[in-house]
Amino acid sequence: MEREISIVLCGEAGQGIQTVEQLLTKILKLSGYYVFATKEYMSRVRGGSNSTQILVSDKPARAPISRMDVLIPLDKEAINHVSTRLDRNTIIIGDQENLVTDKKIIHVSFLKMAEEIGQPIYANTIAVGLLLGLLNGDIRVGRHYLKDYFLQKNKAEFVSDNILALEKGFQEAKRLLKENLIDSKRFSILKSSAKLKNNLLLNGAEAVGLGAIAGGCNFISSYPMSPSTGVLVFLAQYADDFHIIAEQTEDEISAINMALGAWYTGARAMVTTSGGGFSLMTEGLSLAGMLESPLVIHLAQRPGPSTGLPTRTEQADLQLALYAGHGEFPRIILAPGNIEETYLLTQKAFHWADRFQIPVFILTDQYTMDTYYNIKKLSIPRGDIVHFIIETPADYQRYKLGSKDGISPRGIPGFGEGLVRVDSDEHDEMGLITEDMVTRKKMVEKRNARWAQLKKEAIPPVLSGTENYRILCVGWGSNYHTIQEALERLNRPDISLLHFSQVYPIAEDSIKFLNKAEQIISIENNYTGQFSQLLERQTGITIETKILKYDGLPFYADELAQGIKEVLEGKGGQR
Repeated sequence: MEREISIVLCGEAGQGIQTVEQLLTKILKLSGYYVFATKEYMSRVRGGSNSTQILVSDKPARAPISRMDVLIPLDKEAINHVSTRLDRNTIIIGDQENLVTDKKIIHVSFLKMAEEIGQPIYANTIAVGLLLGLLNGDIRVGRHYLKDYFLQKNKAEFVSDNILALEKGFQEAKRLLKENLIDSKRFSILKSSAKLKNNLLLNGAEAVGLGAIAGGCNFISSYPMSPSTGVLVFLAQYADDFHIIAEQTEDEISAINMALGAWYTGARAMVTTSGGGFSLMTEGLSLAGMLESPLVIHLAQRPGPSTGLPTRTEQADLQLALYAGHGEFPRIILAPGNIEETYLLTQKAFHWADRFQIPVFILTDQYTMDTYYNIKKLSIPRGDIVHFIIETPADYQRYKLGSKDGISPRGIPGFGEGLVRVDSDEHDEMGLITEDMVTRKKMVEKRNARWAQLKKEAIPPVLSGTENYRILCVGWGSNYHTIQEALERLNRPDISLLHFSQVYPIAEDSIKFLNKAEQIISIENNYTGQFSQLLERQTGITIETKILKYDGLPFYADELAQGIKEVLEGKGGQR
């Protein structure tokens, strides 16, 4: 018996798939179900083929799977688009007259039913009602949610028509079940809990935004670039509530320089971008290194090079974040593994950037940004946020030498009697340009003296599974739950997962986990195994076996389980 139902909606951009996803997941969550949703979509406003997967479960669902229990195709190309994921058990529900396929289709005329209500647009709400009925959801919850959702921006008549559409879909589901066109056993195993209705339902973009707010962010300057734009939009929406300045700049160069200016005056600033946009920011990154300025950079990865696949996912910008910028200066790179970590590590990024006066990266990807599921809660910071700013004396030296950790007291203009000088050229303790070789040497050593403390405080990797492992799967960033679920499916007591949410610098005790394993398998969404290369550089341990995916899609848990199995049988690996 399945513990979860995998529903896939597929159709053209502009057909309202996201509306169905948003309505259904929230209604099901309020009905007491665990839900998980992720999407893949083409880079276009209209047309193409896009799909959304919704998992509904009686336990927390955290990873995508390739299996489709129910497919609702909304256009002629939909079935072909997801054909590799179809199997003989997939239930296809749609308008048989508009679909060309040799697959068995359970006929439901969404469009005709919608036109009977008044407009074709109601077909989406009918689909929501149908799925709610199949899953034995609460129709009363659905009515209340639709009323709240639509009444804010629509006339009462539009609200009542949508509720009618929901009820039509719900009744259609009951008809299909009653006439045994769909086996009710496929859906009856799901258990609900009233406690889940108070869960939070967040995606990665919202988690980054909330983490930034919790970290004291009061300034964001960015140029829109998928998949990072959601963070800018989120913070702009709540700018008045949390006293945030949200600036959409003319380009990425302006964005990073504006953020540096904001930090100089005492703000806590961030930029959000993707690989192509960050490429334009690299000179600004070096400027942060020379100024010893705090900076938070959210880098949401997508496949490259160049424009690549603008709306797909990949983990191929690790080396870009690691080596970007000319010269030598310290940085921290964080790569959260789930929604909760995304929130917490974004908050942490602002603290570390301010304290160590360095750039801190938050590496996510399209999969993280567009995936959401219900979580119990997020911890709200208690007490005031610690700011590492001093009131400057009259003889203030911005780059004062002498501290063991290389960190000089940071002042801001107008707070104290001192003059706060910063410069992109090499400078002395006062911040005045210098070409003195002795001073240059001292300043280079001062900037890089932070490394010792950064390594000491690095977040250690998390071991999932038995401590008596023989085989160790190594992952980083967004693959955390997918690898976890893959290992659960394999049910091998000799395999564990070591997950890194801080990928640079790596915690010093990481090597003990790696040395203990007889075999290490690196799992990454890129072609060259970028993180395994970094691990080798940091630890001296070479990882020979890799499972890599770089087609623009995330790993599916069932697909990955098979891949690990083949590796252990000597039949797979590397690509």
